[in-house]
Amino acid sequence: MTQTIYLAGGCFWGTEKYMELLTGVSSTKVGYAVGEGFYSSHHELPETTSYEAVCSGNGYAEAVEVIFEDTTIQLETLLKEFAYTIDPTTFGRQGADVGVQYRTGIYYIDETQKQVAESFLLELQKKYDAPLQVECLPLLQFVEAEAYHQKYLTKNPRGYCHINFAKIAKLKQRVVNPDLYKRPETAVLKEELSDLQFAVTQRNATEPPFRNVFWNHKKEGIYVDITTGEPLFSSRDKFDSSCGWPSFAKPMDPNTINEYDDLSFNMIRTDVRSRVGNAHLGHVFEDGPQELGGLRYCINSASLKFIPKEEMEAAGYGAFLAFL
Repeated sequence: MTQTIYLAGGCFWGTEKYMELLTGVSSTKVGYAVGEGFYSSHHELPETTSYEAVCSGNGYAEAVEVIFEDTTIQLETLLKEFAYTIDPTTFGRQGADVGVQYRTGIYYIDETQKQVAESFLLELQKKYDAPLQVECLPLLQFVEAEAYHQKYLTKNPRGYCHINFAKIAKLKQRVVNPDLYKRPETAVLKEELSDLQFAVTQRNATEPPFRNVFWNHKKEGIYVDITTGEPLFSSRDKFDSSCGWPSFAKPMDPNTINEYDDLSFNMIRTDVRSRVGNAHLGHVFEDGPQELGGLRYCINSASLKFIPKEEMEAAGYGAFLAFL
């Protein structure tokens, strides 16, 4: 069945482009929306409006009409995708755009959509300390925007867009919740880790090649940050690079790895550190197997703890068995 919802997410060029990329979305149109409440409490609703009038702050929000097949994508899923594109805690500001027309909102057209939207926002609020600023109102009016605004980023691929598509793609791969892991104090790590483990993770040292625990390790399981226990790599993505250190094609969750420029030893390298523990892990290079993506995460064994497949459930890592 076809449904229509109206979403305000800052500049409507980017919001429309993101929505039209979703499977199940059959049609999009940009325009100016307002929900019940603004004009009833301020002044009379005009019959129409324009980009210039909206930019002057007349109360309309830049919005997108999204028509979708709910047998392919449900409204709740659509709203989750929408949430990736906004900062829901700010009012009248998204990206570099500032003004009341850039506020965020969900404008529904029936009671069922209202219930879905309100439930979604209640769940979204749990992820933020600050209160959400997303309007959730019945649609009062939607005025189609001028022709040059329609499909703007399709017609102008290098045009301005406040949405970071690359960042969203990375976020959507998130499978490890950082809130479940905590970095101990440095003094505690000094006591708990071996001298080599401490030197590698806290002092950016490098262990000797071919003389470390996991360089030729072939058992099934996952490798976690030795300082926090945060899951980092799967045995499925481990390969023999003949470099003398454990090598992986990718992390299980790209968000668990932070990368920094490393200019030490008169070389240009990319330093790899864990997200929660900020532990030095190793480096990433672009000489990995092309069939695995072309990357080689060259990691110190001393920065890792191995959890065998048969122990993962009991150790609290059962959710990651699917990565083996």
